[in-house]
Amino acid sequence: MSLRIVFVCAAGPSVGGGHVMRSLTLARALAARGAACAFLGTPEVAAVLDAFGPDMARTETTEPFDAVVFDSYALTADDHRRIAAGRPTLVIDDLADRPLAADLVLDAGPARRAEDYAGLVPAHARLLLGPNHAPVRPAFVALREAALARRAQQGPVRRILVSLGMTDVGGITGRVVALLAPILGDITLDLVVGAGAPSLPALRALAAKDPRLVLHIDAQDMPVLVLAADLAIGAGGSTTWERCVLALPALTLILADNQIAAARALEAAGVTPCLDVTAPDFDTAFAALAQNLIADPDRRAALSAASATVCDGRGAERVAEAFLGVTTT
Repeated sequence: MSLRIVFVCAAGPSVGGGHVMRSLTLARALAARGAACAFLGTPEVAAVLDAFGPDMARTETTEPFDAVVFDSYALTADDHRRIAAGRPTLVIDDLADRPLAADLVLDAGPARRAEDYAGLVPAHARLLLGPNHAPVRPAFVALREAALARRAQQGPVRRILVSLGMTDVGGITGRVVALLAPILGDITLDLVVGAGAPSLPALRALAAKDPRLVLHIDAQDMPVLVLAADLAIGAGGSTTWERCVLALPALTLILADNQIAAARALEAAGVTPCLDVTAPDFDTAFAALAQNLIADPDRRAALSAASATVCDGRGAERVAEAFLGVTTT
């Protein structure tokens, strides 16, 4: 009988869909290795799955599964123990700020160190740390060689990908488009938003009048959009690794506290400049930085080269193999 794995994830307007998306990628890697996976079906999780994983099984209970994957910052070690009830567990985390009851911990943060989890995890827990453990869909990996060849050409900016999370927290997509519009020239903006994004009505109206704006709602072709782009304005969450796999130079916007550490570490490594959207001078700083990136091919080339070294996109395979090793011992 197949190993049965249940995923317990957070999702919603304030949380976004990134937890479900990265867990979905991991679930598919586990399924490819013979596991039977299902997601605990809250309405928020179901909405993300309906758009991006309609074939993925859902469940109303964590029984009778053989193992549990947790991807929610709201759950404590007591919650993990109560839900897992002795079954093997994987906790996906980015924070290292609370105790976790896990056999495996996945934290893809580029600056994360084992000592960050000292005293927070059981002595036997194995830590899977760094961007090479980040779950990235195989469709991105499949385009990596083509992307590296394309970036090597160092052409001008013709397309900018704006992808700031499907929930569009605080209407940030509309705010960014308003700042970019005056400096675009004839550059095309590919705008990726979720069907419930607060910016969507205004963006629809703008796109109807401005042929430079192309809307992609609940985009199913993100790998192709990332490949086609010459520059990205992206959120500091799990889509960072997708851009790195395809060596896309990007300006990263920090939209939540849990994104700060990873974004700043990548900035320090020369991978991507970062701006915090809550900063009082954000609008001015954003316009100046975006203009600089559009105008400076050498800077874009340096960011692209640095991005390409961050991860190879095979994290889901590594994590799946590690978790299956835990569940079969």
